[in-house]
Amino acid sequence: MRVGLLTGGGDVPGLNAVIRAVVKRGVGQYGHTIIGFRNGWKGLTEGDVVPLGRQDIRNVLGVGGTLLGTARFHPHRSDGGIDAVLTTLEAERVDALICVGGDGTLHAASKVAEHGVRIVAVPKTIDNDVWGTDASIGFDTAVSIATDAVDRIHTTAESHNRVMIVEVMGRDAGWIATAAGIAGGAELVLVPEDPFDIDKVVRFLRHRHRAHASFSIIVVAEGAVPAEGTAMSYETQVGRFGEIVAGAIGERLKAEIEQRTGFDTRVTVLGHVQRGGSPTPGDRILGSRFGVAAIDAVSAGKGGVMTALRGDAVELVSLEEIAGKVKHVPEDLLEITRALA
Repeated sequence: MRVGLLTGGGDVPGLNAVIRAVVKRGVGQYGHTIIGFRNGWKGLTEGDVVPLGRQDIRNVLGVGGTLLGTARFHPHRSDGGIDAVLTTLEAERVDALICVGGDGTLHAASKVAEHGVRIVAVPKTIDNDVWGTDASIGFDTAVSIATDAVDRIHTTAESHNRVMIVEVMGRDAGWIATAAGIAGGAELVLVPEDPFDIDKVVRFLRHRHRAHASFSIIVVAEGAVPAEGTAMSYETQVGRFGEIVAGAIGERLKAEIEQRTGFDTRVTVLGHVQRGGSPTPGDRILGSRFGVAAIDAVSAGKGGVMTALRGDAVELVSLEEIAGKVKHVPEDLLEITRALA
């Protein structure tokens, strides 16, 4: 069997663990031929193919990024994109396709699958917002990086009696902010799921600084917004490709807090630092488990499914079941951030 493999969307640590697992299991156990498509769906539409053998995956387990490259390109949104994908798959005699990606890549996978292509998807995103799986590849590393940053920010905040705002990624869901805020001991966590009231934020900071502390740490997701009808007006700032402008909400919060309290306030925007570097052991293990599960599913003739972590087990869920859905931070976890304020 000839199996195609691509990584799409934003890069995350742990992608090379998936590629390594697919190749080792696919070649060693099943005798498949594995071919990769460079730069995600873009490479598949352009026929940018690279063979993948054991010699190509040596020493990649601890390396961040993806040896196949990636791009934010979705064939169903491009004129002739789906036809180009089908043409390449036929020309390369691909029997099944494994695609690793976040919500955009997986939505594209569901669209391509509608044309009869056998696809097994693997969820990856530092945002951890892919519906149907308890965890996505890259999230564990991103939380580790963000938590380390919050830990470091604590010492300079206390030394200078400052309010420190740490902005992390999270457009529609605040998983990184919530996890890093709890693990790093932040005083406030602001996320898209729970629009904030700037007056309550200010009252909390004033009370804290007056009663028992001279500094505060706020972790904010880039997609956080004020609640309707509250004293702060703000519209999420986006770039030309629809991406949220890094630092926009952090800087706005800084201005509001300084104006209302007089407290010295600084912003640290982690941005793409959260995506980079070596994956944690957790992401290496999860990527390896998903890679093995994906090639096993392909070899069993399955398609139109995604690997998912549910509890301690890796299961397969339907792509139709997850299409268009976002996994938000649950209320009970948000309540923990409030309880620890």
